[in-house]
Amino acid sequence: MTKTATLLVNCPDKKGIVASIANFLLTHNANILHADQHQDAENNLFLMRVEWDMADFQLTESEFNEHFKLIAQEYAMTWKLKSNQIKPKVAIMVSQYDHCLADLLHRYKNGELDCEVSLVVSNHKITESLVNFYEIPFHFIEINKENKIEAEQRQFLLFDQFNIDLIILARYMQILSPDFVKRYPQKIINIHHSFLPAFIGAKPYHRAHERGVKLIGATSHYVTEALDEGPIIEQDIDRISHRDQVEDLVQKERDLERVVLSRAVRWHIENRILLYSNKTVIFD
Repeated sequence: MTKTATLLVNCPDKKGIVASIANFLLTHNANILHADQHQDAENNLFLMRVEWDMADFQLTESEFNEHFKLIAQEYAMTWKLKSNQIKPKVAIMVSQYDHCLADLLHRYKNGELDCEVSLVVSNHKITESLVNFYEIPFHFIEINKENKIEAEQRQFLLFDQFNIDLIILARYMQILSPDFVKRYPQKIINIHHSFLPAFIGAKPYHRAHERGVKLIGATSHYVTEALDEGPIIEQDIDRISHRDQVEDLVQKERDLERVVLSRAVRWHIENRILLYSNKTVIFD
């Protein structure tokens, strides 16, 4: 695999940003592989993703930070630098439904997700044998009304122990506490089994069937304190008819959930997502 670095930039829109970044990289012998940008005229924002080959690049990460901060200050940039040689450490949380978990583990073992799945945490033991098959640590933490705070504290200890960078809720059927969400800003990805903002919360299949909708969907989003209202990363839909019963909707939804969640996780791992104003920009 080619060793690359990726720079993500978010700042007020202004002339000269692209030229300044390109000249800086050229000065230090970078070979730019991909560059993409987006202007939001309404909010006067500029967003950019640049990826370059590190083979002949002359700066270390610390040197880059030192030299690039002058440009960042000039344009009031929020920015981050990522190397594809550092694989993000991932924790997957799941309850009883295993279809998203199975899909993620399969893609991970096939090399489609360039990360390290460090552990799986569940409040049920149903998926333990599946996780053991992939030789990934499985941790059962029971949750009820009386022990929720204690259970989350145990989860925090595990995430700290494994230095987790990303938490994936693969149909984890528990509402996270505000403390949980605050600890991991923009580091928790959820899959919701409806086309948000329609049918927020529980039993969207049943409500969609009762409403007689003709399209159903799945949504992957970052988790915020507001239930199912975090920045949307990916969505997809499938057409249904009056002949489809709730069970048919469930099966079609599960197929959508697998694909939508895996796309969102891959884009996050590949540093293709920039967030602003509760929205996301997904760079190709």
